Amino acid sequence: MILRLIITAAIALLFAPAALVFSQEHPEHPQKTTEHPKQGTEAKHVSTTDISAGIKTNIDAKSKKSPDGKFHVNHEGQDLALDLVKVHDDRLQDLGGGKYFACVDMKATDGKTYDIDFFLTGQPGKMNVTETSVHKIDGKPLYNWKEENGTWHKAPAS
Repeated sequence: MILRLIITAAIALLFAPAALVFSQEHPEHPQKTTEHPKQGTEAKHVSTTDISAGIKTNIDAKSKKSPDGKFHVNHEGQDLALDLVKVHDDRLQDLGGGKYFACVDMKATDGKTYDIDFFLTGQPGKMNVTETSVHKIDGKPLYNWKEENGTWHKAPAS
């Protein structure tokens, strides 16, 4: 009985690293890569609460500037007028180097739900959006994320 447990544990430990590698091949969103901070520099910690507030502030400010009160995103030459439904607080990421990732669900006037990926820079209270892209339409992904040599790239959805 003990021998079986030892063999089972050894097999599980043998395959665990491979499962981890394969599970991260096409994650849904980019994640922080391992980074070594420069000596003598001290980065200010930005929490997921800060990132959430930053993206909500950005969406609110852009919506207020719009004549129709909507947040606008250009997708394949089409202007999408969107309302914020939900910030995915469980998917917010500090990517390191003063870069952050946020994912939100937004509803268009045509009734479709758009999952929008945002990249931000800056510090709490002063975050700026640097990139916005439509990740999913009604739950169907247009792309996935893949890490190559410490850099995240969009990969075709399979």
